[in-house]
Amino acid sequence: MSAGRLVILGAGGHGRVVSEIAQLMKRWAIVSLFDDRSTADTGPWAVVGDAAAFERAASDGDDVFVAIGDNAARADWIARLLARGAGLVTLVHPNAVVSSFATLGPGCMVAAGAVINAGARLGSGCIVNTSSSVDHDCVLGSTVHVSPGAHLGGGVHVGDRAWVGIGAAIRHGIQIGHDAVVGAGAAVVKDVPGAHVVAGTPAARLKGVDA
Repeated sequence: MSAGRLVILGAGGHGRVVSEIAQLMKRWAIVSLFDDRSTADTGPWAVVGDAAAFERAASDGDDVFVAIGDNAARADWIARLLARGAGLVTLVHPNAVVSSFATLGPGCMVAAGAVINAGARLGSGCIVNTSSSVDHDCVLGSTVHVSPGAHLGGGVHVGDRAWVGIGAAIRHGIQIGHDAVVGAGAAVVKDVPGAHVVAGTPAARLKGVDA
């Protein structure tokens, strides 16, 4: 394990998953959690400060990661950190498979069992969650969340802050707009405009419901 500290904003369930991935990577001597909501111990990773303390740590040169599940909130934090030149890192579980020909932006997390294939390009702050897959030549914008067990066929494009629900399947070549939400278990066979919410098999827009 190398010297140095990784500071993580967010101590909820996502933050604990992120912390374990960081520990398994054996890159940092210290992994510290920060969260406004709690000062309680969260398993082996104690909360050591609030968001303001996290920002100070980021300014002091520590490596940083934003472990906030909400896409819009994560996007705001990542934009602030990148603007100040903070050391935003990407975390990949040792049991994930990421092609050496894929590109991951800063602040991404790739969970256990996930697969990212050749030619895929991920923007900053994406979450590729447990046992999900992003196939060849997919393009994900910033702060996209691909939920556990979701699968993207080749050449799928997903806009900024979009959310692909647990167990969803997206046919190759589909375009998912920014801020769109794909419901759990949906089968997406046609393009989804920005800020639309779709669900079902085949997926259709939920009328009167916007993301």
